[in-house]
Amino acid sequence: RDTHSPAYSFNMASATSFYDFKPLDKTGKEVPLSDYKGKVVLIVNTASKCGFTPQYAGLEKLYKDLKEKNPDDFVVLGFPCNQFGSQEPGSDEEIQSFCQLNYGVSFPIMKKIEVNGDGTHPLYEWLKNEQAGLMGLRRIKWNFEKFLIGRDGKVKGRWASTTKPESLEKDIVAELEKKA
Repeated sequence: RDTHSPAYSFNMASATSFYDFKPLDKTGKEVPLSDYKGKVVLIVNTASKCGFTPQYAGLEKLYKDLKEKNPDDFVVLGFPCNQFGSQEPGSDEEIQSFCQLNYGVSFPIMKKIEVNGDGTHPLYEWLKNEQAGLMGLRRIKWNFEKFLIGRDGKVKGRWASTTKPESLEKDIVAELEKKA
């Protein structure tokens, strides 16, 4: 793992907000999260070979339904990760085609990252610091943990892998109803 690559050159100390990060898309291009200012964003660490993988279908339905009513205000960002039971072994290309073919995923699936340990992506360092999980644990426990970012760029909620995407709808709608 090359921790000196541009993806990791970002200094956590200077990160004060969600909008400071620039994770890479599936092609390795920077995506400034400042592009999502004023929007509600759901962030999920994903995997293609997990018991929770069928949640892709729920995430896609949630994304489609909420985008229909709020076309420019809601986005889901998937961050593939191979740190849990090696359940995301594929290349970025393989992951993309899996998501599209099997679940018709139309929301952005980003470049594969690490969410725990020394190689943790700075965005995930920030997310975990902003909102601890169950019993105050910061580390991501498994695939398909979810973070909700409000229009103000603050973390509004964190849910475990077992939480079905559809059950987040009312929380997301509540954030969408808040004006930026």
